[in-house]
Amino acid sequence: MYNIKSALTLAADTLSSISDSALLDAEVLLCQALNQPRSHLRAWPDKPLQSEQLIAFLALLEQRQQGKPIAYITGNREFWSRDFQVTPDVLIPRPDTELLIELSLKLIPTDTPFKIIDLGTGSGIIAITLAAERPQAQVSATDFSLAALDIARLNADKHRISNIEFYHSDWFADVPPTKFNIIISNPPYIAEDDSHLQQGDVRFEPQTALSAPEQGLADIRIIADTARDYLELGGHLLIEHGYNQQQQVQALFKDLHYDKVQTYTDLSGQPRVTYGQWL
Repeated sequence: MYNIKSALTLAADTLSSISDSALLDAEVLLCQALNQPRSHLRAWPDKPLQSEQLIAFLALLEQRQQGKPIAYITGNREFWSRDFQVTPDVLIPRPDTELLIELSLKLIPTDTPFKIIDLGTGSGIIAITLAAERPQAQVSATDFSLAALDIARLNADKHRISNIEFYHSDWFADVPPTKFNIIISNPPYIAEDDSHLQQGDVRFEPQTALSAPEQGLADIRIIADTARDYLELGGHLLIEHGYNQQQQVQALFKDLHYDKVQTYTDLSGQPRVTYGQWL
């Protein structure tokens, strides 16, 4: 009979060839099977697994062996210290995107109304986090995927967010005429022929949310161009992009006459978000 410790050892060995975080993966999956927090694993390493718990754990382990991302197996992922529901209809939240939140919060006042729009919201992590951190703000969020919007709405309800509106829209196409103080987006930016699209977790994620024509720049170009009609004077545009796209995105912003254009680096020191102000 397996106990918690031996089950984790088995799973970590099994996953070591496909995961750089095999033990962590094993712990997350076992917590899912047991419906317990990770502290339970530390406190009771010798606790035997019931047969139904072992069966459930092995089923989860098999999914991970086949490459399915942990977030899609468990159905959730943490972002900015909040838990968000995720499905294969939306991208998996990544720590790099927290840079967008960090930069935005510096620009958004805490005690006065401010209009924000998140384009291509996916699971809603950006829009919901900003709405929660700045309750005086009016937040809009768009996505062309109805399935993604369903997940975003569920996450907004889960976190009891009321200062947010969702629009089924291809970027700005169906957004009511409005002037925003901040426009934010984490759009598709991987080149369509990039080999990374066939590796790791991204194999399971929605390709339309990952890749774009023009070497990944097509959607960034559309957003930056159209955003000029939706920004208040003095408004801010923040777009996440690939580590190797800093020069192209900066040039695009400058060609479109944005001011104060600069790029910020993520936790790994890679260029990740480019900023421009509309004056």
